[in-house]
Amino acid sequence: MAHDHKKQDLVDWASHNQVELARHELFATGTTGKLLEEHLDRPVRKLLSGPLGGDQQIGAMIASGDIDVLIFFWDPMEAQPHDTDIKALLRLVAVWNLPIACDRSSADFLLTSPLMQHEYECKIPDYSVYLKRTIPQT
Repeated sequence: MAHDHKKQDLVDWASHNQVELARHELFATGTTGKLLEEHLDRPVRKLLSGPLGGDQQIGAMIASGDIDVLIFFWDPMEAQPHDTDIKALLRLVAVWNLPIACDRSSADFLLTSPLMQHEYECKIPDYSVYLKRTIPQT
């Protein structure tokens, strides 16, 4: 994912890491997916544009365990009309203990981590106590 002013940064980073990224299934929102697909010359599963629901689609995939890592080049200098969606997405990343990179440096560290070289079992927090508090017992 990438905000408008960060799309080129993400494309440049992805092109630089094209060989490593080829080992992974890629998902992206809207225009970002189209750009990545063109520059990487490989399929990218494209979702809706972020403001049109793509951020929420990614969030649903995180909650269902379909996404293992989020690379999201966000723009801290530009107000976003769908800021509440982005905040909700970042909250889900924390809830489900998902690795996230928000810029080129953190994406480099994440992608080159030895943990990316094999299957990694993410430790999901135990929410059973929370669920017992919030779900009425029948």
